[in-house]
Amino acid sequence: MSVYLDYNASAPIDERVLNCMISVYKTTIGNADSRTHDYGDEARKIVEKARNQVASILGIFKDEVFFTSGATESNNIAIQGLRKYGEQSGKKHIITTSIEHKAVLETVKNMKEFGFDIDLVEPDETGRISVDDVISKIRKDTLLVSVMHVNNETGIIQPVKELGMLLDEKNILFHLDATQSFGKLVDELREIKYNMLSMSAHKICGPQGIGALILRKKNYKFPPVKNVYYGGQQEHGFRPGTIPVALVAGLGEACNISQKEYQSNERLYKEIKLALIDILNESGLSYNLNGSQKYCVNSTLNISINGVSSEALMLSSKQYCGVSNGSACNSNSYNLSYVLSAMKIPEEQIHNAIRISWGAGSNKDLITKEFKELVDVAKGLAM
Repeated sequence: MSVYLDYNASAPIDERVLNCMISVYKTTIGNADSRTHDYGDEARKIVEKARNQVASILGIFKDEVFFTSGATESNNIAIQGLRKYGEQSGKKHIITTSIEHKAVLETVKNMKEFGFDIDLVEPDETGRISVDDVISKIRKDTLLVSVMHVNNETGIIQPVKELGMLLDEKNILFHLDATQSFGKLVDELREIKYNMLSMSAHKICGPQGIGALILRKKNYKFPPVKNVYYGGQQEHGFRPGTIPVALVAGLGEACNISQKEYQSNERLYKEIKLALIDILNESGLSYNLNGSQKYCVNSTLNISINGVSSEALMLSSKQYCGVSNGSACNSNSYNLSYVLSAMKIPEEQIHNAIRISWGAGSNKDLITKEFKELVDVAKGLAM
């Protein structure tokens, strides 16, 4: 069995999280919004405990946490939910970047159908956008800036702390897609000024199918986000539908574990990254790291091995390592990575790019052992 190295797509569930969920499934049968019996009360206590756990890791108030099915839904609510306010206020200009996840890019594209103008900021060769480039695009009718904290393909950290401060001064709404940073860059996230934040549990060894949208209050008021579909007043109407109590409990437990272990996890991530780079350096292969490592998280590497097609390498080495060549949302497509293309990386280098990502619970010895096997396969494929 190969070693799993695609944590940016989805991390394996932590056994402690799974045990927490199993306990809830076995013992809690109520609807958290049922107010007339103890079963509903018990479910509600579990949900509110999890809400506190999400709030605690971010350093925010628990009433700013709203449960969703994951970051894609959170992104949609954060962006689409501003449509009515934008139309009423005359603010119909949105700024985002060309390297966002499709959950943001496709959503802002849809906003164009309602008369919104969209500006895309391009990254440089490091994989980072420039704060000055964002600020230069601001207009009187700018409603929203939406930026991914950590890019899912390259692992590059965007300058969102500085950007958040400037946007706050200009009173422009700021949405942060924290899918890849939540539970990892804990201290940094607590310092960023944002109005809305999206996250998914399965990126931090929690269950798939649950996440959260964070709506920060300013002057005691939530951002002017409205629900984008209807069906009830759950989550204050922002996200109608029965709350999946066991999934929410799993998210809460994953947050609890991450808050306790993120510093030791970070040390492990760094050790693994240095070990993988050492293996590459000792291999004699010619390779490029896509994106500046100065700004990269320690749990991701995007590598192009010169003369080695990523498709050929992944197929030939899958018995050793489970890696990818980009976002899982594009897994059925053989088109060039739009993220690497936006960074002006040469086409051949993009054809050769693979993404390697690891996380909490990763086994350093096993990863290095199997990665050496992948490198040996690459040697045989090198042209």
